[in-house]
Amino acid sequence: MMKETAVEKNMKRYESYKDSGVEWLGEIPEHWEVRPGFTILTESKKKNTGFIEDTVLSLSYGNVIVKPKEKLTGLVPESFETYQLVEPGDIIIRPTDLQNDKTSLRTGLAKNEGIITSAYINLRVNKKNDNSFYHYYLYTIDINKVIYGLGSGLRQNISFEDFKRFPFPLPPITEQTKIAQFLDDKTTKIDEAIAIKQQQIQLLKERKQILIHKAVTQGLNPNVTLKDSGMEWIGEIPVGWEVKRLKHCLNINNGSDYKHIQTDEGYPVIGSGGQFAYASDYMYDGEVVLLGRKGTIDKPLYFKGKFWAVDTMFYANAKNGNIVKFLYYLATTLPFSFYSTATALPSMTQGDLNNHPISRPPIDEQNKIVEYIENGTQKIETAISLKQQEIEKLKEYKSSLINGVVTGKVKVC
Repeated sequence: MMKETAVEKNMKRYESYKDSGVEWLGEIPEHWEVRPGFTILTESKKKNTGFIEDTVLSLSYGNVIVKPKEKLTGLVPESFETYQLVEPGDIIIRPTDLQNDKTSLRTGLAKNEGIITSAYINLRVNKKNDNSFYHYYLYTIDINKVIYGLGSGLRQNISFEDFKRFPFPLPPITEQTKIAQFLDDKTTKIDEAIAIKQQQIQLLKERKQILIHKAVTQGLNPNVTLKDSGMEWIGEIPVGWEVKRLKHCLNINNGSDYKHIQTDEGYPVIGSGGQFAYASDYMYDGEVVLLGRKGTIDKPLYFKGKFWAVDTMFYANAKNGNIVKFLYYLATTLPFSFYSTATALPSMTQGDLNNHPISRPPIDEQNKIVEYIENGTQKIETAISLKQQEIEKLKEYKSSLINGVVTGKVKVC
């Protein structure tokens, strides 16, 4: 039986319970039953033959959403005939790669008619039961990782066969509906609170970027005399600053493939999103700015220490006395896309990057600007961190609430 949660301690319980006979489910209300999945739901596999529907759906972060037409690249209309038809109320499950992905939400409740790739499982609850209730139930076995017990051995995929004998709690239909309505109301409010905090984080990040941009492009003295930089997109710069090409400030090098030396621990392997793997050797030891060479070219990274940069990245250390941290902050404001190729996968050559113009203050002023930025952004970073912690607590509460209600640990009706 699962440990009692804060949700269970603070809400009413049913008058009497019984053993469900399922270890992870524990006790359930006396009047509930436990039934195998095939008595509650079926798999819908009806294909879109004849191009009945053209609204393409996808499963994203636990929601079944309409996929924008501009994102349907690589697919021709004929391929949509192999997709399966989806009705509102269907429960969509992503069944692949179980062991390698233990963070994504795998289930979602469809709200629209449409089609979805046959790679997904489409479960349809029978008319004697409430589809929203069982959507929440499947959600809770997902987030509690019970779903990884489906199948056997080291299987990476699941199918409808795994749900046929899987135990499902069976409250009376009226109770199912009331539970689903309660959770709809509560989770909507929680999601709205999360969205507000995410908006607050975005505003804090924008405030941080404004502070950085102003400091690295105009300096710290609001009364400084300005002069024309000679570059239209740079505009005016403080007197005493220079316009230089990046090659005069940075030694820029290409990253390289790491897979031949990939290990479970060792030196960080860094891509456009930061560290994501380890290598048995390192490419460079020191303080650098990392820039995307392909794909993500407009999100510079800062790193200090021993690392390996992947082949879609540039890494650059400072030269001629310039300060790496200043050049990193400056890089976050530069329009690198101006020099990128106009393709689906943007890219930049080392020559273009070397010749990218920047406005550069004297070295002593670079140090002062870095100190000002780090002091000024510390409070903003702390505020962002607190908001992120609040979001995680809300998500944990939401998961705990759903789990407690759909398994009968607390009473809401």
